[in-house]
Amino acid sequence: MATFRLNINNTAQEVEVAEGTSLLWVLREHLGLTGTKYGCGIAQCGACTIHVDNRPMRACMLQVDNVSDGQKIRTIEGLSVNGTHTVQKAWIEAQAPQCGYCQSGQIMQAVALLEENPNPSTEEIKTYMNGILCRCGTYMRVIKAIELAANTQST
Repeated sequence: MATFRLNINNTAQEVEVAEGTSLLWVLREHLGLTGTKYGCGIAQCGACTIHVDNRPMRACMLQVDNVSDGQKIRTIEGLSVNGTHTVQKAWIEAQAPQCGYCQSGQIMQAVALLEENPNPSTEEIKTYMNGILCRCGTYMRVIKAIELAANTQST
């Protein structure tokens, strides 16, 4: 066991886990941040998408010892305390979720897109969101939600 110091959602956290432990399991099992979901375990579905230094990454493939104490980790819980982030509100307005399982990963990827490109075209949205899988197939509603969020931010 080793002690790791992490900056998660702008809060200093200290966890004692085995070296090589997946950051996903540190978040979910040790810190109670269960909004980040386990989907495939091989970084193919995107359900576990978080931000590390504002870049979307798959938590299932990150080992806790590969995330340094100075890096900023943001989970879905770090977007807003009560679901009022622009993208979260657009998700509800567009009725993007169906079962909801992949939505935290979808939202985290969408937030990263809009932080990088506040006014993306539909094609840019499709390209950036490629690789975040939705078993329910709500891709058109996801695109609509991102477009709504982009339009809300620009007004």
